[in-house]
Amino acid sequence: MNGLTIALETAIAAARDAGAMLRKEFGRPPKVDEFHAHDIKLALDVQAQELITRHLLDRFPEHAIFGEEGIAGNQASEWQWIVDPIDGTVNYFYGLPHYCISVALRRAGEIELGVIYDPSRDELWQTVKGGESLLNGRAIRVSERSELGDAVVSIGFSKSKATINAGLKLLPRYVERVRKCRLMGSAALDLAYVATGRLDAYIEQSVSLWDVAAGKLLVENAGGRFEMTPRADNPEKISVRAWNGKLQLLPQE
Repeated sequence: MNGLTIALETAIAAARDAGAMLRKEFGRPPKVDEFHAHDIKLALDVQAQELITRHLLDRFPEHAIFGEEGIAGNQASEWQWIVDPIDGTVNYFYGLPHYCISVALRRAGEIELGVIYDPSRDELWQTVKGGESLLNGRAIRVSERSELGDAVVSIGFSKSKATINAGLKLLPRYVERVRKCRLMGSAALDLAYVATGRLDAYIEQSVSLWDVAAGKLLVENAGGRFEMTPRADNPEKISVRAWNGKLQLLPQE
């Protein structure tokens, strides 16, 4: 590919189109495909990914799609789109207007671009490798706060007993030291908020790549730091810490 302009435009169009569909259906009783102890799978998850996939493969038929709702395209391609069609599905189901669409493009293991779209607030974050992070076309930066006592930190809770227990151990350590802890329910939006300076850090014990791929590049291009570590107990999951690069985060246990 000569440049990422067309790819970025395509990702933005796909995210906005999926967002329009989700916004139209928001507040109506959604069709549930699966109920789990700490998660819900909606028919809209599949429909949104199919819509995004059509956008991406119509323009780049030789590319691969790797998404929460499955794979498509040429899986041997060096270009791979990483898609979360609804990050914050439980929020969406319960009528909480805090969810988003996340689309990233990876080449040979490196994230080349990222797009996160919040349909409820019509906020669209975008970035490309080596470029700025933008919110609705405006350049953004991480916060300047350097003291934990001034910080707002989001602690994510995952879906297994082991990772929930790990989060429960982590939460009081931060609650005692920071201004506020938040549990928001959307990893991608948490990362977008770190990039924008609304949050100072986001920490979660177990997430999937599609939850954080776009947000990773957003945070880094906004001047922050992002760490991810594969989980020994589940190679398909990663532990994540993202922050403004100025705070001294507590040691991992």
